[in-house]
Amino acid sequence: MRAPIAIAVLLAALAPATLNSAWAAEVEAREYPLPPRTYVHDVAPSPEPGGPVWYTAQRDGALGKLDPATGKTEHIALGKGSAPHGVIIGPDGAPWVTDGGQNAIVRVDPKTNEVKVWRLPAGSREANLNTAAFDHQGRIWFTGQNGIYGRLDPKTGAMQVWEAPKGFGPYGITVTPKGEVYFASLAGSYVGRLDLETGAAEVLEPPTQEQGARRVWSDSKGGVWVSEWNAGNLSRYDTLTKQWKTYKLPGDKEHAYAVYVDDHDVVWVSDWGANAILRFDPSTEQFQAIPSTRSGANVRQIHGRSGEVWVPESGQGRIVLLRTGE
Repeated sequence: MRAPIAIAVLLAALAPATLNSAWAAEVEAREYPLPPRTYVHDVAPSPEPGGPVWYTAQRDGALGKLDPATGKTEHIALGKGSAPHGVIIGPDGAPWVTDGGQNAIVRVDPKTNEVKVWRLPAGSREANLNTAAFDHQGRIWFTGQNGIYGRLDPKTGAMQVWEAPKGFGPYGITVTPKGEVYFASLAGSYVGRLDLETGAAEVLEPPTQEQGARRVWSDSKGGVWVSEWNAGNLSRYDTLTKQWKTYKLPGDKEHAYAVYVDDHDVVWVSDWGANAILRFDPSTEQFQAIPSTRSGANVRQIHGRSGEVWVPESGQGRIVLLRTGE
């Protein structure tokens, strides 16, 4: 494994109107090349500083573990036919995976690498599982782009699956500080609010029609940020006032894929049209861009921990760490 490469990047404005001079500072970037066939999709850094970073190696049918200090990686096979999509860190400190190939939720023990699999109920169609989030009761909620969402209680093994409004499309999912669960439907172009007891979904329509809501992430105030793939927008739904606010990404070929909100409530978005990570400050409503050093980065998800933003580039077979100094 090659050693990680440290570089320095200067935050660049996509358009003069988006420039915030307070952000005109260097961000340290470190590139971590991954083994062949990895096709990294999602990442989930352990919360402790310097801890391992977990990632889904979709084409390898494995969960990857990256040591940020050395760049060393380890791949843990998840099972026959595995094609993992999303990974999150659960309240137990373990990585949990939505595995589209196995049509299952998978847990990997962070110390022993033991793999435990919960398959969708008998009779469930192939869900094309995407992403997951834990509620405050320790239950994991998940989405399937073939038109379902579901819930697993790891304590009992009880799993329920519901048909999504408008059929195909459920993709990103998030939990607010109050414990509410929201998901995005890419094909349905809406955000769904879930009843945690009945599982019923309330459809919330963003202001832009057919916007292609793809990923969602909650800020510390309970606002739900939405990346709109078709429209090239970043939107926020205020869960208290029930109001929307929409921001057009700068540029002329905008495609917002991933969205992540850091612990300072700064919003990070991957823009496939600009081949860049955009940093958005809600207090000033300004964007700035960190372009990838390679074309076709194809960043499908962003995650982070204090002072760090982790960016998986599926198109380049590497993970990039941005140290923000915040």
